[in-house]
Amino acid sequence: MAYSGSATLTDLQAEVSHLREELQMRDNLVQQLSQELFRLVKGNASFIPNPEVSERHMAEMRALREQLQGVEQQVTFYQEQISDRDSQIYQLRQTVQELTDRSRMLEQVVQELPKIYRQKFSERMAPIREKVTQIQRENRQLHAELQSVSYRLAVRTRRQAHLDLPSFGRFGPGATLPSFGNA
Repeated sequence: MAYSGSATLTDLQAEVSHLREELQMRDNLVQQLSQELFRLVKGNASFIPNPEVSERHMAEMRALREQLQGVEQQVTFYQEQISDRDSQIYQLRQTVQELTDRSRMLEQVVQELPKIYRQKFSERMAPIREKVTQIQRENRQLHAELQSVSYRLAVRTRRQAHLDLPSFGRFGPGATLPSFGNA
């Protein structure tokens, strides 16, 4: 029989079982034939082989031996097939186990990926956050310096142009601000 590479493990086991049953049946037939021959030879005490009967018995014996050799060859062939199938099954089981282990490992890696990516992203963002904080600090400092310089420049400009801006005194408790009505 020719077997495709895609035969399943169940199919292979079923075929091995079928071959074993067939082998057992042939063994039983050989056993029955042997017992019948023994019974015939032992049971017939007055058996006197004449040349015709002897020749016929010899022919039958040769035929039975050839049949027995054929059965033995088939048994050997089936045993080799069973052995080959057993080794294939063992290899397939090993492959399945290896693939299962690899699948579990990959599944674990996939589950850990988000955590790893967050950690790596956080590690990469740390220097950027520090840089942003430093730039914001420098920006506040520069803004304060700009206000200071602007104020000094305004004071200097006012003195050079002799512009006196009106100064408003502090309002006391009885002072009121002018109102513009309902504007």
